[in-house]
Amino acid sequence: MLRVAVVGSGPSGCYTAQSLVQLDSEVRVDVLDRLPCPYGLVRYGVAPDHEKIKSLQNNLRAVLEHERVRFLGGVQIGPGGVSVARLRELYHAMVYCVGAATDRRLGIPGEDLPGSWSATRFVSWYSAHPDAVDAGFLRDARSAVVIGVGNVAVDVTRMLARGLAELTPTDMPQAALTTLADSRVTEIHMVGRRGPSQARFTTKELRELGTLPETDVVVDPAELAMDPGYTDPSALPAQQRRNVEVLRGWAGTPPRGAPRRIHLRFFLRPAELLAEQGHVGAARFERTAPDGHGGVTGTGHHEVIEGQLVLRSVGYRGVPLEGLPFDPATGTVPNLSGRVLREGVVTPGEYVAGWIKRGPTGVIGTNRPCAKETATALLEDAPALALRAVRDDPLPALRAAGTDPVEWQGWQSIERAEADLGASLGRGVVKLPDWQSLLRAAAAKAR
Repeated sequence: MLRVAVVGSGPSGCYTAQSLVQLDSEVRVDVLDRLPCPYGLVRYGVAPDHEKIKSLQNNLRAVLEHERVRFLGGVQIGPGGVSVARLRELYHAMVYCVGAATDRRLGIPGEDLPGSWSATRFVSWYSAHPDAVDAGFLRDARSAVVIGVGNVAVDVTRMLARGLAELTPTDMPQAALTTLADSRVTEIHMVGRRGPSQARFTTKELRELGTLPETDVVVDPAELAMDPGYTDPSALPAQQRRNVEVLRGWAGTPPRGAPRRIHLRFFLRPAELLAEQGHVGAARFERTAPDGHGGVTGTGHHEVIEGQLVLRSVGYRGVPLEGLPFDPATGTVPNLSGRVLREGVVTPGEYVAGWIKRGPTGVIGTNRPCAKETATALLEDAPALALRAVRDDPLPALRAAGTDPVEWQGWQSIERAEADLGASLGRGVVKLPDWQSLLRAAAAKAR
């Protein structure tokens, strides 16, 4: 019997566990996560109003309830927890599915001014991540600037424009719901440095902006016309062509005078965040233009956009895990088909899958073939890996190392507590927003 530790219970971790138990009937998998709750970014990154995508949790649940898969939450790997070296002693193989835990930076003056945040921190707050805090994101904000034109940028833009009636049915924590519903933000600018045909958002996400009640979507036809792909979209891939069609429709429709406005801006590169009384008050952008080679070049002309809240959404980046090699240039662990490489040589028994393997690319479904490739490589190595003796059950040793894992029954207790909280508020399920309440719920006796 082969014992495997999968570190991370998001889509890549669950798909890895699924592939392992499907491909080999002798494998047993422990899925370890730092958090007491499973599902990773499906729980803490998918927007609360995207119920269809969040329902993917049901598929991941089936994996974690498999008879040869065990969920162990609240297990820190690395400093302050279980070392990578100790994991090697307890399991025949480890697969690290730790994602990309930080954000890329803009590298411009004023980026760290109060009121300037990574979009990830904002998402974590309204998604009830236990590490998140209410940092006063919306305090005194009348106008917001979202830098980036990917799906995360669209998500935060949409959440800023949602009202109480639309947020109440979600699982958003009560404090975040109240804060967003009371927001005074009426102008939201989503800004990209390239043209509309090169934007990273999907058409479905883009179209949702046009369905928001009491919100106008404003697009400048002259700005769109700078993009050759917009002028003649016939050669564009299908998704980009559909995006252009949606934008073309908005550009030709005058605003209705709604109380909120979303401005979609293109060909503007962030140059500086400007302070106003010690807080961000505006963003200065340089106008760009197509360079004829698929990129853009600066024109030397600048524009200032007011914003007391700036959300930076320019991509994720992996971070090193103590005990594993790391390539700072790519933000990934060096690997060959998922096998960890140290100075170009495969390290037996160590594997990666997901964003820490390939970088933060693709959608949730992209993790499935990525995970299967890694699982296949691991099982090819299994005969040699199984020769090393390990404990029959690593759980007592994990507890001895100072951890107190939240097992599946504990997670089910958290689910019940969240359902009870929602019922008490006259809502559906409402997430518990902090470590204390999560761990208290996990420890509650099953009823």
